[in-house]
Amino acid sequence: MTEPTAPALDLSLDSVALTAAVCDFPSVSGDEAALADAIVAALDGLDHLEIIRDGDTVVARTNLGRERRVVIAGHIDTVPINANLPTRYETEDGVRYLWGRGTVDMKGGLAVQLKLAAELTDPVVDITWMWYDHEEVSADLNGLGRLAANRPDLFAGDFAILGEPSNGQVEGGCNGNVRVELRAYGTRAHSARAWVGDNAIHKVAPILERLAAYEPQTVEVEGLDYRESLSAVGISGGIAGNVIPDEAMVHVNYRFAPSKSVADALDHLNELFPEYECTVVDRAEGARPGLDDPLAQQFVAAVGAEPRPKYGWTDVARFSALGIPAVNFGPGDPLKAHADDERVDVRQITHCEASLRAWLTGAA
Repeated sequence: MTEPTAPALDLSLDSVALTAAVCDFPSVSGDEAALADAIVAALDGLDHLEIIRDGDTVVARTNLGRERRVVIAGHIDTVPINANLPTRYETEDGVRYLWGRGTVDMKGGLAVQLKLAAELTDPVVDITWMWYDHEEVSADLNGLGRLAANRPDLFAGDFAILGEPSNGQVEGGCNGNVRVELRAYGTRAHSARAWVGDNAIHKVAPILERLAAYEPQTVEVEGLDYRESLSAVGISGGIAGNVIPDEAMVHVNYRFAPSKSVADALDHLNELFPEYECTVVDRAEGARPGLDDPLAQQFVAAVGAEPRPKYGWTDVARFSALGIPAVNFGPGDPLKAHADDERVDVRQITHCEASLRAWLTGAA
């Protein structure tokens, strides 16, 4: 039996229509293969690009011998769909939106990058385009991290741009991210004789009280104000309706300013919750803005943006760790990322395309 042919991507579409087409490829983390196949097929045969594939990560790069090289990257996966595909257009208060999973995070940016990769045959800098899998899940699965381990040579560059949603503005660096599980232990007993046991769920109450009273810092880093956050994001415990539980866990997420390291963040959590067993389940260093680099300053001036901080973690941190200054620049309101009513103002897509095109061709 012949396998069904995956739909093709037409990179001659305008960037808004291409965003819709890319979004209509369901590509929840772990299911990116069809979209990666379509990207490779769409770019195949373009003489100005060298194509490299690592799993479901696709790299396309020019080799024109330019003095400087820019890395422009974006992830191709999304969080799970929730009745928000296929895409559709909506108009509200005179503004036209493209609605659907991935329109904000981050297939609008991906579509802009794919279109420019195909069309810019003579940019003023060499460009390495990177489109990678598994960004929306644990850091150890991240396709960009895998690529860095397998092909570190591909990360050579002077400046990097991530197409993460930033409302079409430049967001420098990003907060770091730590997730931990805080556990309390007790003694099981029949709930009819509760005094015989020691209730572990009751023992986690101070964790919730401290989190509710916690006042997060706003930390200035290189002229940008990074707002931190510390939150309970999960809680578990209990065995049965007639059993006093002997174990309970609160899952805590700490987003910290890029002036701090993961080690600093864990020290802070241990100071706040010294009496609890702490298990680290995810960690990612932040990234300083790096906007003092001349190439970064030229980019900011070219797109006419005022730099802002990035509160959420993004893969700019991976480039920062390699000594490559990196910023976030893409269409979409970050507040709509992962939302069931995820949608993007289509003007932001065309703005990002025009700005990047002008900078990369020297027209800005």
